[in-house]
Amino acid sequence: MGYRKQLIVLHTVLAAFFLPMGIMYAITGGLYGLGLKGDYETVETQLQLEAPLDGELSTLVKLAEDELDRQEINPPTGNASVKKGGTSYYFEWTGAVRDVQIHPTENPLVATLKVKDTNTHRYFVQLHKAKAGTAFKWFAAVWMVGLVLLFLTGGVMAFVAKPYRKLATVAAALGVAMFVVLAMLS
Repeated sequence: MGYRKQLIVLHTVLAAFFLPMGIMYAITGGLYGLGLKGDYETVETQLQLEAPLDGELSTLVKLAEDELDRQEINPPTGNASVKKGGTSYYFEWTGAVRDVQIHPTENPLVATLKVKDTNTHRYFVQLHKAKAGTAFKWFAAVWMVGLVLLFLTGGVMAFVAKPYRKLATVAAALGVAMFVVLAMLS
């Protein structure tokens, strides 16, 4: 099999394999850019604490896990963190299906727990934003490599085929120029 045929086969396999991922990223990214981010259904409950919150990630994760377990709710699949701003902070644990937040209140022995379940569109936005579990994050990394290979194989095929070389060159030059101009204007 010649290198052109191998290139076509590789390009075809990559395009077909990553088609669902490409469609998801294109749609969610485009809509996100237009301000359409999906929605959450949020349920808030007040937590009675035995001691004031200390702002430590491990303590807040344990508190969230215990409360979610008590309510028979699966925990988020993504990462947990403490978000700080000025003298305030809150705990956030994100995932594809749900986010969980714990906010201190004026009463040091009461905290607010927010369980935010995603709608279908927000679920895919969360996947796009790498808020999912480890397996999907690795698949997204493989998708990144696959997408680069897809562009490279398509570009090589276009640039080495005489009938398409000039068209590919002009299109690439216009693409670079458009990217640079819009990036500078942004």
